[in-house]
Amino acid sequence: MSKISLLTIALCAVFFYGNMILPAQNLTLNKTNTLIRPPYLKAGDTVAIVAPSGVLINRTSEITQAQNLLESWGLNAVVGKNVFNQAYHFAGSDEERREDFQNAMDDPKISAIWCARGGYGAVRILDKLDYTNFKKYPKWIIGYSDITALHNQVNIKGFESIHAMMCTSLQDDNETIRETISTFKDAVFGNPLAYTLTGSENNRTGSASGQLVGGNLTILLTMLGSETSINTSGNILFIEEIGEYEYHIDRMLQSLKRAGYFDNCKGVIVGDITKVRKNTTPWGVSVEQLIVDALSEYNFPIAFNMPAGHEKDNRAMIFGRTVQLKVDKNQSTIVFEK
Repeated sequence: MSKISLLTIALCAVFFYGNMILPAQNLTLNKTNTLIRPPYLKAGDTVAIVAPSGVLINRTSEITQAQNLLESWGLNAVVGKNVFNQAYHFAGSDEERREDFQNAMDDPKISAIWCARGGYGAVRILDKLDYTNFKKYPKWIIGYSDITALHNQVNIKGFESIHAMMCTSLQDDNETIRETISTFKDAVFGNPLAYTLTGSENNRTGSASGQLVGGNLTILLTMLGSETSINTSGNILFIEEIGEYEYHIDRMLQSLKRAGYFDNCKGVIVGDITKVRKNTTPWGVSVEQLIVDALSEYNFPIAFNMPAGHEKDNRAMIFGRTVQLKVDKNQSTIVFEK
C-alpha cells in the first residue's frame, strides 16, 4: 500500500473516531450565543395558566388568586381547559397536558405561559411539543422545580425563560412572599434584576460572567444523555433541591461530574436545598460542605444562599440571560444584563 493511501486512511480514522468520542454532555447545544428574548409584558397582554405536571386537587383558590394577581397588573389571564383534570398523579393525561401547553405556545395572543405547579410530569410531554409557532411568537415560560425540564428545552431551542413562582405559591399569605411576587413582576415586565446574597464561609470566591442555566438538581440529572440536557460550557449553573438525602445529592453531583457537566462551567449558584432528609447513617458534613467537596477540583466561583427554590422567598431569575457573578465570603452579587 502506498504512503499516500496509508496517510489517507489514518486521517479518515482520526476524523471518524475523534468525533465519536466527544463527551455526551458536549453534544447538546455547544453554543453560547445570545438567546432570543421574548417581548416583555405590558398592560393588556394575556397570560395562559397551564398545568404540565402534577395534579391540582383542591387548588382552585390558588388559580383564582393567580388570575386576580395578573389582572391587578393590567394583564389578562386565561386558564387551560384541562388544568383541573386528573389522571392519577397528573393534571390530566399526557395528551391533555400537552394540548393545553401546545395551544398556549401556538396562540399569538398569548404573551406568557405560567405553569400552575410542578410536581412531576413535564418530561412526559417534552418530545410531543412542536415549537414551530413558538418560534414565530416567542413568549415567556414561567415556573420552577419540575418545570426545569421545559426551561432546558426552551433554552436549547434558543429562547430565554423565567425561573419564578408558580400559581400554587399563592397558597401562602402574599405578605410572606412579597419579594417572590415583586421579583416575578419585575422579570416579566422587564425591570432590572440584581441580587445581593448573604455571605457564607462555604463560598468559593471569584468572579464570572455567563448565561444562567439550570434549575432543580434531580431534573437536571434526569436530562443527561438526552437532547434536552442543558449545555453548561461557558455558562453559570444554578441548582436547587427539595426532599433528598445528602447522599442522593452527592450521587447526583458525582454523576453530573462524570458526564462532564462542570468541566467548562463558569460558576455555580446554589439556591435553596430544602427539607433534606435524615439518613440512619449521618453524612457527616453540611450539605454546603458536601457541594464544595464534590466540586473541589474545579476553580470556578460558588455562591450559596440564593433565595430561589422551594422556600417562600423564591426570587425570579431569567434563564439564558448573561449574568455577572461576584462571590466573596461576606456576600455575593448577581446582576442580570439588561
